[in-house]
Amino acid sequence: MVSAAAAFAVVAALVGVARAQKETKVIYVSSEKATYTALMDGVSQQVLMGEPDKGPHATFSKFAPGYDAGMHSHTNDISIVVVKGAYLYKDEAGEKRVAAGEYLFVPGGHKHWSGGDKKEGAVFYEQGSGKFDTVPAK
Repeated sequence: MVSAAAAFAVVAALVGVARAQKETKVIYVSSEKATYTALMDGVSQQVLMGEPDKGPHATFSKFAPGYDAGMHSHTNDISIVVVKGAYLYKDEAGEKRVAAGEYLFVPGGHKHWSGGDKKEGAVFYEQGSGKFDTVPAK
């Protein structure tokens, strides 16, 4: 049931991004064979669709084992489906360990902490409703 929900979420997210980007071609990328580009220490990314620094986008992203993003927010909504490892998440409501096959939605402006599992890190599909940014919490 969880896998079916996660698959549906990925398809819905891809359809939303494709409509926003007006893609007219088939795109196929394996998270295992993707070419990841380092963004900062402990974070790398393979852009699948769109341009994360400009608007709506879809990526495969990786957090290195034990990566700590600190408390922050994002201007735009972000949807995440974990592919491998575990995405660690914490906010005022508590902590979540988002494992492979699980979905997490973080609304724009919502203060949270995120990181990668200490042993496996995390590989996840990420879809953003607009430009990606990280706003450190005050």
